Amino acid sequence: MIKVSRSKIDLFLECPRCFYLDVVKKIKRPPGFPFNLNNAVDMLLKKEFDRHRVAGTRHPIQIEFGIDAIPAPHPMMDKWRQSMQHGVIFQDEEKDLHLYGGIDDLWINSKGEYHVVDYKATAKDNPVTELAEWTAGYKRQMEVYQWLLRKNGLKVSNTAYFVYCTGDNSLESFDNKIEFHSHIIPYEGDDSWIDNVINDLYSCLQSSTIPHKSYSCAYCGFFKKLYVELKNDRNLLSN
Repeated sequence: MIKVSRSKIDLFLECPRCFYLDVVKKIKRPPGFPFNLNNAVDMLLKKEFDRHRVAGTRHPIQIEFGIDAIPAPHPMMDKWRQSMQHGVIFQDEEKDLHLYGGIDDLWINSKGEYHVVDYKATAKDNPVTELAEWTAGYKRQMEVYQWLLRKNGLKVSNTAYFVYCTGDNSLESFDNKIEFHSHIIPYEGDDSWIDNVINDLYSCLQSSTIPHKSYSCAYCGFFKKLYVELKNDRNLLSN
């Protein structure tokens, strides 16, 4: 089976050529910088919500924002969080695709519906209280998680939640700590686009031809320019 992660689905939407080179030819884009501070916030939030998961109680921020849910005590939570080793998995036998993605958290409401939850951390002068236009990728991320969980038989609510933690960079000093203002931002997901994208993605993988360069892709533009420069350098050396 061909393994396709949630992030690879997003890569396909961004640039089919980069997706094909990554999954089929194993030629990956240069890696980005790790977000170690964001990862630390994620880990600490997971520990907090896990304590309430064990106790069967609401987290204080859920009470503050009037969320009718508790951290879901699902037996697969540990595996579903492991994006590299496991994650939430759906195997499309017909297409021979292994589709997966690692969630941050899962809450369950009084109706027995599951809510996908994602933690986000940033630093700004003012707390983030709503999703900006550039967060379209975050929204797609939630919808893929909802789709995967539904494929696993869960009753998933369209309402997902972002726990958005904003580090206050307006303070006068650091003093070995960062003050965070945390908000829960609801998002109404719609995963109706995913099946069509999976079909297109599958057709791309089955092709023997590398997709054309995408003019909107910065990586395609960079490598095209690099190729021209190297070609010119070889011509100069041969003269």
